[in-house]
Amino acid sequence: MRRRLLLAAVVALTGACARAAEPPDTIGQRMQPCMACHGPEGRATAQGYFPRIAGKPAGYLFNQLVAFRDGRRSNATMAYFVDLMSDDYLHEIARYFAQLDVPHAPPRPATATPAQLARGEALVRHGDRALDVPACEQCHGAALTGALPAIPGVIGLQREYLQLQFGSWRVGVRRALPPDCMSQIVMRLSPQDLNDIAAWLSSQPVPRDSAPAAQLTRPLPLQCGSDPP
Repeated sequence: MRRRLLLAAVVALTGACARAAEPPDTIGQRMQPCMACHGPEGRATAQGYFPRIAGKPAGYLFNQLVAFRDGRRSNATMAYFVDLMSDDYLHEIARYFAQLDVPHAPPRPATATPAQLARGEALVRHGDRALDVPACEQCHGAALTGALPAIPGVIGLQREYLQLQFGSWRVGVRRALPPDCMSQIVMRLSPQDLNDIAAWLSSQPVPRDSAPAAQLTRPLPLQCGSDPP
């Protein structure tokens, strides 16, 4: 009898300890696998090909998750994770990362020449009328931190990631809902122009208030399928 009681007590205690060790089933806990690539709290890592996702507009994050799921963006790992996820769950994921407000890492020193940086800044700030290319800040905001509900910030991203995305649009690996405004823009710019933009953007510090703008003060210069007109 004593042995049976002792065994029952051990089993009960073991079960209680196992339950106590189980992490809470929260959206934050479920998103832990994302941190392996996107860094703690989605703030990115030193590896330049994984972007920061913390603080991005929820509408933008949702659009990208759907693009991975539906094949408009190509990444085997992302496609595997979101393959069977519903729109409702993707919205929940997007809202979780959008509300994270964590510090940005300082930019790495620029490796481009002064002339290349000047060309990159000119395209970001003023565009190029001869090429029919609007300024980046016309869509991504004067502070380049994006705008609600679905325009991402482009400041604070690493050069390798920006170059990879520009290249993906040029070869059709990355696509947005039509009309795909970013595809139009990168096809009008030379590879050197795109490298200059990436070099300048990645070398700039992120402003203290890095939240996306509530709204743009001017209409978008191009119609974009993933964003409101």
